[in-house]
Amino acid sequence: FRVEHPAGGYKKLFETVEELSSPVTAHVTGRIPTWLRGSLLRCGPGLFEVGAEPFYHLFDGQALLHKFDFKEGHVTYHRRFIRTDTYVRAMTEKRIVITEFGTSAYPDPCKNIFSRFFSYFKGVEVTDNALVNVYPIGEDYYACTETNFITKINPDTLETIKQVDLCKYVSINGATAHPHIENDGTVYNIGNCFGKNFALAYNIIRTPPLQADKEDPMNKSEVVVQFPCSDRFKPSYVHSFGLTSNYIVFVETPVKINLLKFLSSWSLWGANYMDCFESNETMGVWLHVAEKKKGRLLNIKYRTSAFNLFHHINTYEDNGFLIVDLCTWKGFEFVYNYLYLANLRANWDEVKRQAEKAPQPEARRYVLPLNIDKSDTGKNLVTLPYTTATATLCSDETIWLEPEVIFSGPRHAFEFPRINYKKYNGKPYTYTYGLGLNHFVPDKLCKLNVKTKETWVWQEPDSYPSEPIFVSHPDALEEDDGVVLSIVVSPGAGPKPAYLLILNAKDMSEVARAEVEVNIPVTFHGIFKRA
Repeated sequence: FRVEHPAGGYKKLFETVEELSSPVTAHVTGRIPTWLRGSLLRCGPGLFEVGAEPFYHLFDGQALLHKFDFKEGHVTYHRRFIRTDTYVRAMTEKRIVITEFGTSAYPDPCKNIFSRFFSYFKGVEVTDNALVNVYPIGEDYYACTETNFITKINPDTLETIKQVDLCKYVSINGATAHPHIENDGTVYNIGNCFGKNFALAYNIIRTPPLQADKEDPMNKSEVVVQFPCSDRFKPSYVHSFGLTSNYIVFVETPVKINLLKFLSSWSLWGANYMDCFESNETMGVWLHVAEKKKGRLLNIKYRTSAFNLFHHINTYEDNGFLIVDLCTWKGFEFVYNYLYLANLRANWDEVKRQAEKAPQPEARRYVLPLNIDKSDTGKNLVTLPYTTATATLCSDETIWLEPEVIFSGPRHAFEFPRINYKKYNGKPYTYTYGLGLNHFVPDKLCKLNVKTKETWVWQEPDSYPSEPIFVSHPDALEEDDGVVLSIVVSPGAGPKPAYLLILNAKDMSEVARAEVEVNIPVTFHGIFKRA
């Protein structure tokens, strides 16, 4: 694990690139499996400054949509900037017009004091910079960030079709970039909302699959259940959630959004989204469970000590328990405080120094008992033989959870977890694939057996991979029959700056790579769209 990066090649992940006018052919070494047909679609930032104005945070750069196409053993690569309102206005005015996650937009210098004063009353213009993920709704594909705006894109040409405002369909202030998509095409997501008498809450939204009438499923979206908020004025930051056949799991962390700061006009004091986060140092973490079909909240108060959570690995039911596997970061300090570009582009010694101070990563399994008997007060309710996780019923009727650690290495995170989603999401499973972060630098791909904790690693010097996407073999018999796809940036290694890597999912050995002549900046999430 002790790999060092003194050459700082990871800085290439945060460099502006140009889009392509048409797809380029990738140079293949090894053999692309003949059954692998379709497109890998991924999102990330691609423009890190507008003219002389820099973006400051990892989640600010303008959205670039990438595609690797696989056909008869040949591979092409294409990329286009998403024509969001934010991007188009920045290109037109040659300055940052819309405030991003960690970068404030300043008032138009061409306006006089009066027109500035009046535009101040329009309030906050929310960004639609869809740099985080791409996913299907019905037959359509959308790129997204975490606001109320998602952007419909053409998955073949990468052209931008239109901006969609989720607020027009459901009562929600934003939605995560991690919806759950069931095998029939039903989409579930979660977002902050205003609940009863102005208290903050979280709504779970369900969008049905495409029906025979071919009407846009978005029009049929509805709220399934509302989770309460631990603090009526301060919703927690939510990035993903858990879903099984019968239950929805929402983990409420101590990273809070201060709405008063959010709503008081930013433009006057040059604020951005990052300025609105604060930590609740005493609440720890609250877990909530709802019945999926009935939309009924379980009145069970699960509690545990503080952590940040971005990614659920998987959730499943077993004999009256919910098993909830998470990529956590210990403590209540917000991990995003460490993801400013200045930190990430620093020299290796400085990168390490910063990461020493940050919350420490750990993959954990929590077990939530669903059937509570008051006579068990003081006891551990977990009776499953295969886990050391505990759930203790306290006298105040809360249930205190202690996790089983499934992966832990100092300043080495198992993050951006993926599973064999189609067959195993919400069900008992064995394997997860993750991106290994070494002091926040992505330098390895890791397969983890969640039962035995055995790991398999792919790693090469000066090579910086992205989230591993598992693609199942069409005739798979086992959970890990298939390949893992990742985009690797390799600035030091030879003439080709980046490649698409294909690994055998069984043992993480290389099957093939498809090299391109252009740099590819960091990407966060994406999907494999079968041909």
